[in-house]
Amino acid sequence: MDKYNIKELAEKLERCRNVNLDDVKLEDVDEITDIKIDRRKPSNERILDFITKAKNPYIFKVNGKLVRIRFSDTDKTADECLTNVLKNLYR
Repeated sequence: MDKYNIKELAEKLERCRNVNLDDVKLEDVDEITDIKIDRRKPSNERILDFITKAKNPYIFKVNGKLVRIRFSDTDKTADECLTNVLKNLYR
């Protein structure tokens, strides 16, 4: 993992996290399927590869549609959050 400059990646994440969607042009955003990640690598390296390769790891296209991801400042895992959503939908 020495090939990653963690400080630069952290700075990139900070810059990208604060991008205003109104300033984003669809043609300037990566199509998620165009970002190739080696699935044989450990998960930490796959994450670092994605952050490195994506123009903005928080904003990308899926089938031509703009998608933005955000993370809450919480101790809950993604699995717990999705489970809660599904429980509430199918009460």
